[in-house]
Amino acid sequence: MLTVQDVKRISRTKNEPVWMEKRRLSAREVFEKKPDPVGLDFEKITYFSPGPMSKVRSWDSLPPDLRAVYQKLGVPEAERKYLAGVEAQWDSDAVYGSVKKNLEHDGVIFTDTDTALQKYPQFFQEYFGKLIPPEDHKYAALNSACWSGGSFIYVPKGVKVDLPLQAYFRINARAFGQFERTLIIADEGSSVTYFEGCSAPVYSTTSLHAGVVEIFVKKNATVKYVTVQNWSSDVYNLVTKRARVEEGGTMRWLDANMGSKLTRKYPACYLVGKKARGEMVSLSLAKKNQIQDTGAKMFHLAPKTTSQITSKSICLGGGKSIFRGKVEVTAPECQSKTRCESLILDDKSSAESYPALKADRRDAKISHEAVISRIEEDQLFYLQSRGLTAAEAQSLIVNGFADPIVKQLPLEYGLELKKLLEMETGG
Repeated sequence: MLTVQDVKRISRTKNEPVWMEKRRLSAREVFEKKPDPVGLDFEKITYFSPGPMSKVRSWDSLPPDLRAVYQKLGVPEAERKYLAGVEAQWDSDAVYGSVKKNLEHDGVIFTDTDTALQKYPQFFQEYFGKLIPPEDHKYAALNSACWSGGSFIYVPKGVKVDLPLQAYFRINARAFGQFERTLIIADEGSSVTYFEGCSAPVYSTTSLHAGVVEIFVKKNATVKYVTVQNWSSDVYNLVTKRARVEEGGTMRWLDANMGSKLTRKYPACYLVGKKARGEMVSLSLAKKNQIQDTGAKMFHLAPKTTSQITSKSICLGGGKSIFRGKVEVTAPECQSKTRCESLILDDKSSAESYPALKADRRDAKISHEAVISRIEEDQLFYLQSRGLTAAEAQSLIVNGFADPIVKQLPLEYGLELKKLLEMETGG
């Protein structure tokens, strides 16, 4: 049970301003009243730990299957330990210091959210909770009451950040959290790309991850937000992501979701300025006892706005993938295109698609296409006749299916993800 004392302890441990403590307490009240769409036992949830995410005591105490994945992927030793939640000494301080110095020279702010609240409270008073208020749903309220960690980015007017910003360059005790809160503000004419996650499994002894991401894309600005994340199989991954895109701005979500017991994630774009653009590209993999419930939402609130949603999912071993897409058009001369593809590898798995299209304008151009298919026996037979094993043939087909999305990732992410798909689908 989340008590008033719990919330006050979080805020006071962080030495937050009084107004943030009040916001947390107000969010707790909303959390208590909102229904739970998932049915979790909140008595078992640890709402706050003053240190880093829950740690295992040693590398050897990790589940053997996770250690095997790290090793097969070729993840460096220090990185393996960090992802596993084991305390590790990093040799990247000099790299981080150099990156930080260059960013500061251009006026860019890139730090963890807790630090940003202390140093730049004006941004939080103006933007925090404006896109995802506690009243939105139970897990948004829970995050607003218990948030800790996450990334804060501010890019000044006209600044183009050429180097992609990555969570790896922000390693600190608060880099990971059950309820991290990320806030990104790209001012007029600026651009930035942000990467989070890794293709290796993120191991946490906690059972719930309920993150919140709010992004503000100002006039003619561009933001690209890339997530490649693979949770351990007992985690409920319930994430809310939204962007507000002003005139001429562009917001691109690129999402790869693997692992977890249940993932629910539908990044959204509110296109509030003329000729604003929103794009969502996603890839999910659902295995035994896993549900990947993903999709996107696009709201066309200004003239001549455009959006595109591209989703690919892979199911095997009894896994289940669900696509939910929502497109609403209330302004003139808007266009939106949605394409959803699912590949089912066996008779135990399933895939579902639930598009929702609503247009208040007759001049709107909206399309939706969904394809759900299985691997054909003649495809496997042909490849095996060329000397491949059944597992290799299946892996080759899966990689071909995922390649249009994988190739949009940075090289190192794409290579690791392809290797992971080979491992998971080819035995």
